[in-house]
Amino acid sequence: MKMRSRCWSIWQTLQFCTSSVTNKVIPKNLKGRSKSSQDWLTRQLNDPYVKLAKHNQFRARSAFKLLEITEKHKIIKPGQVVLECGAAPGAWTQVAVTGTNSLPQDKNKPQGMVVAVDILAIYPLPGATLLGGKDFTQKETHQEILNILQGRKIDVVLSDMAPNASGIKELDHENIITLAYSALTFAIQHSALDATFLCKIWEGHRDGKLVSDMEKFYRTVKVVKPPSSRSESSEKFLLGKMFCGLGTK
Repeated sequence: MKMRSRCWSIWQTLQFCTSSVTNKVIPKNLKGRSKSSQDWLTRQLNDPYVKLAKHNQFRARSAFKLLEITEKHKIIKPGQVVLECGAAPGAWTQVAVTGTNSLPQDKNKPQGMVVAVDILAIYPLPGATLLGGKDFTQKETHQEILNILQGRKIDVVLSDMAPNASGIKELDHENIITLAYSALTFAIQHSALDATFLCKIWEGHRDGKLVSDMEKFYRTVKVVKPPSSRSESSEKFLLGKMFCGLGTK
C-alpha cells in the first residue's frame, strides 16, 4: 500500500472520529485514583487519536506523530534503512515498516530495512529486526546494530527515546537531551549522505545548543510539532535533513 494513500485513508477516518466526539466521556471507577491518574484516563477516553490507533491496529497513538511528520516532510521512503531508538511498544516501527516497504508489501518497490531498539521488550513485528531489552546508550548495543546492518549505511535515524519523568522539568529536560545526543552521535557516525535524523525532546534551555550542533551536519534543521502531539505537552521534535557527512559542511 502506498504511504500517501494510507495516510489519506487515516486522515479521513480521523475527521470522522474527531467530529463524532460530541460529549465528553467520564471514566468510571475512579475511587482511590490520584487526580493525575483520573485526568489521564479522561484524556485517553476522549482522545480521537487513541480511537483511531485502535481502528488502524497501531500499537499506540504515537504512530500518528510519525505519520504526520513523514507525510509533510517526506522522510520515510521505500528501500531505506531505518534505525529507530526508543521503539517500544512499536507504533513508530509499524509506520517505518510500511513506509520503507521492509516486509515487503509492494513487490514493485525496493525493499527497505527497519531496526528497532528499546530498553523495554518489544512484541514481535514482521518486517522489523527488534532489539528489545537493549540499552541504546551502551556500546554493546551499538555493535549489535552494526552487526545487523552488515556494512549498510542508515538513511533515517528516529529517536523517540525518553527518560522516566521525574516531574522536575529541568532534570527531565537534561535527561532527554542526553538521549537525543546519544542518537545523534550514532547517526553522524553511521548515516548515508543526505540521510535524515528525527528526535523527540522536551522544551528547555539546551534546545538551542542541540539545534546548533545538528546544523553542523545537516543542511536543514527544523523544529516540528505534529497535530497529534498534545498542545499542552512540552514535547517537540527536531528534524535534520540532508546529512552532509563528517567535516564536509
